Amino acid sequence: MELHVTLPAERPDADPRRLAELARLAEELGYGGITLPDHLFSPRPCDEGYGGPFDALVTLGHLAAVTERVELVTSVLLLPLRNPYVVAKQAATLARLSGDRFVLGVGVGWERFEFDATGAEFTTRGARTDSALQLIRSLHTTGGAAFANLHHDHPSGHFAPVPELPVPLLIGGNSDAALRRAARYGDRWQSHGIGPEEFATRVSRLRSLTDRPLATDARTPIADGSPAQAAQATAGELDAWASAGAERLAVWCGPDADTAGERMRALAALSQARPYLAR
Repeated sequence: MELHVTLPAERPDADPRRLAELARLAEELGYGGITLPDHLFSPRPCDEGYGGPFDALVTLGHLAAVTERVELVTSVLLLPLRNPYVVAKQAATLARLSGDRFVLGVGVGWERFEFDATGAEFTTRGARTDSALQLIRSLHTTGGAAFANLHHDHPSGHFAPVPELPVPLLIGGNSDAALRRAARYGDRWQSHGIGPEEFATRVSRLRSLTDRPLATDARTPIADGSPAQAAQATAGELDAWASAGAERLAVWCGPDADTAGERMRALAALSQARPYLAR
């Protein structure tokens, strides 16, 4: 298993320079990747549930320029709120600029308010996400060959840049529908908000849906308490996550950048965490 970190981007007054510092710190400490959440228009101010004020793709492009090794992951981008041609272009560009470190993590969304406010159909979001994933894969592999599915239809044309390596598609969500989507279209699956025991159950279900090699990732908040207490409690669960089948575990260290940095350092310093860090 490899430890990743979800950067604290929730505060409206978040300093972009501090995000860059934390990304470099994550790389220095040996975390394998950095993740950012995504929402466009929420019914309340930025927080853990709705993500932060900065666009995830644009921010990861900025962080790609100040890091060299860590993966850059959207966790997760709300694909049915966006034009998939634009997302395909952004993902391919970010992959090229970052040296193929970008992972396109997507989800269908859950907040109807956001769909209604932005004019997107809520009830068809699953089907539209499936169609968009098919389209993005086609654009990334063929460079614009003629394509048609339920929601998209274009003649042969030109799409660039074509990624040198396929951009990994990560499918987020705990539902059976999310697992089926990952089994059909994903390279990786990521859970959110469940513990190791339920994660193992979901992994078993996922394996029953496909024989394809499919990576299994998880995202979890760090435990409560001071940086030292939170790190110790979280470190005590790492072996359980690994045994449950998590190949990557993204730890959210809280909304405050200064405290998050302390927690990242405290966790990385513990002997229980060292096997899961790149040194």
